[in-house]
Amino acid sequence: MVVEVRPASRPTVTRATIADVARVSGVSTTTVSHVLTGKRPVAPATRDRVQKAVRKLKYRPNHVARNLRVGSSQMVAVVLPDITNPFYSQVTRGLSDSLGAAYGSYVCSTDGSTSRERSFLDDAVARGVDGIVISSIDLDAAEVISAAHIDIPMVCIGGSVDHPDVDWVLSADREGSFAAVEHLLIRGARRVAMIAGPPPAAPGRVEGYRRALDSGSRASRPIIVDGDFTRAGGRAAMIKLMRSRQRPDAVFCANDLTAIGVLDAARELGLRVPEDVRLVGFDDIDAASLVSPALTTVANPAYESGWAAGGLLMDRLTGRHSGARRTTVLPCRLVVRESS
Repeated sequence: MVVEVRPASRPTVTRATIADVARVSGVSTTTVSHVLTGKRPVAPATRDRVQKAVRKLKYRPNHVARNLRVGSSQMVAVVLPDITNPFYSQVTRGLSDSLGAAYGSYVCSTDGSTSRERSFLDDAVARGVDGIVISSIDLDAAEVISAAHIDIPMVCIGGSVDHPDVDWVLSADREGSFAAVEHLLIRGARRVAMIAGPPPAAPGRVEGYRRALDSGSRASRPIIVDGDFTRAGGRAAMIKLMRSRQRPDAVFCANDLTAIGVLDAARELGLRVPEDVRLVGFDDIDAASLVSPALTTVANPAYESGWAAGGLLMDRLTGRHSGARRTTVLPCRLVVRESS
């Protein structure tokens, strides 16, 4: 005999509504709303009755319904070139802490692709996000920004989106790069190469590199190889440099992941750092102090960049600022370790 066993049916759970809370506490739904949002003062005794009813009914606010009602998603889109880069992880942490509980965020990683950037921005508009924070490695990023995107408050980290209504958070790239290359020259380097990002990314870092060479006691011809801000890209670029006719005796990298790739290549080629080639990176991610030799680098304020972006965005979301662009510039500093 075959016995059919059917799964037990789940009991239907009815979600408590704000009207249920009002009925149990003996007040109006408006009063319940004031208690829940804290936007209007409510007598202590009344507030206690409402809070007891909320606990008794296990009431949970329906944020989806609220968002439809007030026309706000309480969400911010964060469009970044590479979320696997620890620098951008710190940016998102700073942004989240700055926004607090008022807004959630979702991250879009573009892999440096303009088409993916455009797609994510269009998706952000379709989702009805309240704000956008974008960091682009493409100087032509403004081309992907449409009028629909600008209608949403936007902050750009890095200044690649040039629009009068888009606020900027910048780091002092030129000054940081100048200090890095000057440090290498002071240490005795004569042929300082730079592994940059994919053109035209991080132009301030390239400019700082060139200026430092021009201002040195012995003018040096720039040696620039394009990278892609990745560890693998740094390794490939370093091998290319060391196979060239004029091998550098020092390398400045546009970010730390690139510099770590340079260390990989140096080991493969039997080069000692810093005895045979000096090395400086940029960003000061956590791994910079953990590799061997520990990496001399330029501290780029990632967390502070995210925090500042959140502050600028909140000013626009709350109406505290509705005018033209504001720019926040954060200082960089050289951190000297073993690799230089």
